[in-house]
Amino acid sequence: MTLILNKLGLQKKARKRRGRGNASGHGTFSGHGSKGQRARSGGSKGLKMKGFRRTLMSMPKFKGMLPRFPKAQLVTTELLEKHFNDGATVNPAALLEKKLIDSLDLPVKILAGKPISKKFTVTDCRVSKAVADMIVKAGGEVAGKKENEPKK
Repeated sequence: MTLILNKLGLQKKARKRRGRGNASGHGTFSGHGSKGQRARSGGSKGLKMKGFRRTLMSMPKFKGMLPRFPKAQLVTTELLEKHFNDGATVNPAALLEKKLIDSLDLPVKILAGKPISKKFTVTDCRVSKAVADMIVKAGGEVAGKKENEPKK
């Protein structure tokens, strides 16, 4: 015999009628056992989240707030001098390729170290005033983001 949805008929089971005397089989304690929180009226309501509570308690708390402007990844002029050729374009993608920064998501800032002798074109990086002067003095140029300009 095959099972067909429209031929199922009513499959409703009658609920147990508890607390209707000892002869019913569910008398005296009405299936709640004796004593305890679950035996009391309303006792089962507060215990639904009991298993989840331990998980919730073991989760670490979120403390503090995240900064409005993320900290920039720092690169010094010494590293530029060491890793880039004369006339090279310095941007976050080139710095990531040379593994001088970890991510393109965070802003990049170039800080002064040793003086520069090579020409660089710096784009899309924050640059300190001292570095901007060094780059221009060496014959390079600074384009894109300037000091204290937030990332868009």
